[in-house]
Amino acid sequence: MQLSFFTMPIHPLNKPVWQSIQEDREAFILADELGFVEGYCGEHTTDQAEIITSTVAFLASLAYETKNIRLGTGTVNLPNSHPARVAAEVAMLDHMLKGRFNFGISPGGLMSDAEVFGNLDKDRNAMFIECINMVLQIWEGKAPYNLQGDYYSVTTEKTMMPEIGQGEFIKPYQDPHPPIVGTVVAPYSKGVTAMAARGWEPISANFLLPKWVATHWPNYAEGCAQGGREAKFENWSVAKNLCVADDMATAKRYARDPNSPYVLYFKQLLTKLRSGGRLNLFKEDQNMNDEDVTLDYVLDRLVIYGDPSSVADQVLAFQEQTGPFGKLVYAGQDWLDYDLGRRSMILMAEQVLPKINTAIGAGEQ
Repeated sequence: MQLSFFTMPIHPLNKPVWQSIQEDREAFILADELGFVEGYCGEHTTDQAEIITSTVAFLASLAYETKNIRLGTGTVNLPNSHPARVAAEVAMLDHMLKGRFNFGISPGGLMSDAEVFGNLDKDRNAMFIECINMVLQIWEGKAPYNLQGDYYSVTTEKTMMPEIGQGEFIKPYQDPHPPIVGTVVAPYSKGVTAMAARGWEPISANFLLPKWVATHWPNYAEGCAQGGREAKFENWSVAKNLCVADDMATAKRYARDPNSPYVLYFKQLLTKLRSGGRLNLFKEDQNMNDEDVTLDYVLDRLVIYGDPSSVADQVLAFQEQTGPFGKLVYAGQDWLDYDLGRRSMILMAEQVLPKINTAIGAGEQ
């Protein structure tokens, strides 16, 4: 098993924006130093808690301060963007990273963003598909472009001057394009089947119950078969909320006290999903009443915390429920306590992961 990193992130509303962004950057640099193989961050435009408004811009700030980690957009919310802008910025970032880049995409899930960009009442899934198809056509094609869709158009026919290079996009550093990754957020997701059929790889979201995460592998395998490729467990990434400390008491306090960043994260998420009618993601039984989906109910099921040995055991138990996967994605939280936030990542890489891999190796013998 390998270790990856993903952060949305969610920060306290009264925390200075500059401080949150600075600490988010430090988390990625630390992940690189610790040997995390990938690092992703999300983006939202209209959220005071999730203050990374452009995942491309944020990752560009890390391009020359990281050495080995593959950085990924997690994700570019395509209906809120124009395919020409996406194709140009992502290609540039791929060059800045010299190919250490994964292109994460999604339709976007924040309704206030959908409203501000004018697509709240539109078919955002259709916009998502049209946008990514045009991005790929831009990278595959040559100027002058003439792409026409239901939502977007791309052309440079009237203004192209090939003798000076005007009117043509740069191609990505990776040929034919960066690996494409999608976050899977629904039980029994058919989206993961469609992604896998196109050669894209999934990250199962950190806010899904283990029983729903387990439903992703069969659909992923089905999509790989449709695309004529082998489904490999090492290509499946699963995100999890992990809090590691040197002792159990410290871990419990940092994970579950009222001011905990983990409590803040799920308090925000629970409010958003309740408002959007999506509490089913948290329900063990789909017949549960919504009022029974409390904050404590969610935290008990979705946050792993403890000392290194306990966390390793809990991750292994989690994997028994989901089936094998190749990358465990550490879900980054606000560093409410700067030292404990860093220490959790360090312990995860230096003590927990080796324990997990030792146990997995022993189980295979």
